[in-house]
Amino acid sequence: QVRLVESGGGSVQAGGSLRLSCQLKGSPWSPSFWLAWLRQAPGKEREFVSAIETDGDTRYSDSVKGRFTISRDDSKNIVTLQMDSLAPEDTGKYYCAADTWIAAIQALSPLAWGQGTEVTVTT
Repeated sequence: QVRLVESGGGSVQAGGSLRLSCQLKGSPWSPSFWLAWLRQAPGKEREFVSAIETDGDTRYSDSVKGRFTISRDDSKNIVTLQMDSLAPEDTGKYYCAADTWIAAIQALSPLAWGQGTEVTVTT
């Protein structure tokens, strides 16, 4: 059974940076799979942020493109989200997700979810 364990997050002033990490524990469903980050701002619906496949293919939402960078270490099944130039609208709970299909992740229905980690960006 796959389990996702997040770390990182916290509070930062606007313009600052934070790094989130997530480790997949257990056996993935196949040698190729996506690791991703989704987020939910207070009072808003959950949304896709970024994803990366085993072969290095990446996806970003328009709202974070150019500011966030996703990477992964397949030797440890860890995905990292480097968040720069943070803005108050980036505040929310960030969830790690995993699936073999990017469409499932972008539809917010991945096979596995983490518990989430809070990010707060203050002015």
